[in-house]
Amino acid sequence: MAISDNLRGVAYMCLSMLAFTVNDSFMKAVTTEVPLFQTVFLRGLIAIAGLVVMGSLTGAFRQKLQGADWRLITLRSVAEIFATITFLTALLHMPLANLSAIMQVLPLAVTLTAALVFGDRIGWRRLVAILVGFVGVMIIIRPGTEAFDIWSLMGVASVLCVVVRDLAVRRMGSHVPSIIVALGAAVMVAVMGLGLSLVPTAGMGANFDGLTGWIAMDMAQLAQVGAAGAFLIVGYLCAVTAMRWGDIGVVAPFRYTSLLWAIVLGFAAFGELPDGWTLVGSAIVVASGIYTLLRERQKRRMAAVAARAEG
Repeated sequence: MAISDNLRGVAYMCLSMLAFTVNDSFMKAVTTEVPLFQTVFLRGLIAIAGLVVMGSLTGAFRQKLQGADWRLITLRSVAEIFATITFLTALLHMPLANLSAIMQVLPLAVTLTAALVFGDRIGWRRLVAILVGFVGVMIIIRPGTEAFDIWSLMGVASVLCVVVRDLAVRRMGSHVPSIIVALGAAVMVAVMGLGLSLVPTAGMGANFDGLTGWIAMDMAQLAQVGAAGAFLIVGYLCAVTAMRWGDIGVVAPFRYTSLLWAIVLGFAAFGELPDGWTLVGSAIVVASGIYTLLRERQKRRMAAVAARAEG
């Protein structure tokens, strides 16, 4: 039986989310022994090498870009730097599933910010769904309780940085190759990792321990970093392929499978399980996000039908 394009897109999206979560798991494991920014730099070198090969094979480097394109690529790359710092620092100190749960609010945050910045129209139903999703995040991080700490705020900060990153992509023309965009971010993140790894943190407090400096790595640690870089590339390729095969309204909701992968891998690799409140908040965020995506898909269909009727 032939597989439909949408089903193929869904499969690639699920594989993409698994690959990204496996990458996170390897990074969480290795950064308990190796300074964070050392691993960021080494993983970046692997990602850069993979992207350069792909760019060469696809002819992406032959595309001529304008100054405005490079400014948007730079903005996206800077946002990627801060998103990487905040996400991996939070990941080093909190359970994988908890951080993944916070990141699930990203589609809602992008939708709301696009409405505020670009004037995108969102109906009251989607607005309510977005607000409900943010309530879910508050349940996950629980301000004012023992479950709340600076690392939860790091996760929220990472969401905000990714929002800037994604909105910068929206302003780019379709002529800008995705590989060029990803390579720009990979280079700047790797440079950031190298630079920050050399910053002394003596006297800066225990929160900075394990972030900077360099140590000799054994084969197991090198293999973990190598695997993280490889899965990062796989995740990127599968995400791009998913959007090209399937309808975005069908494929995008399956981004939320990353939370399921995070729960499974968090327990299997680190013996971590989210508590009941985190699961409740996660369910609220995921349900709100899926509703928002499905509502947007419905609105697009209605607009298409109206346009055909007028024509």
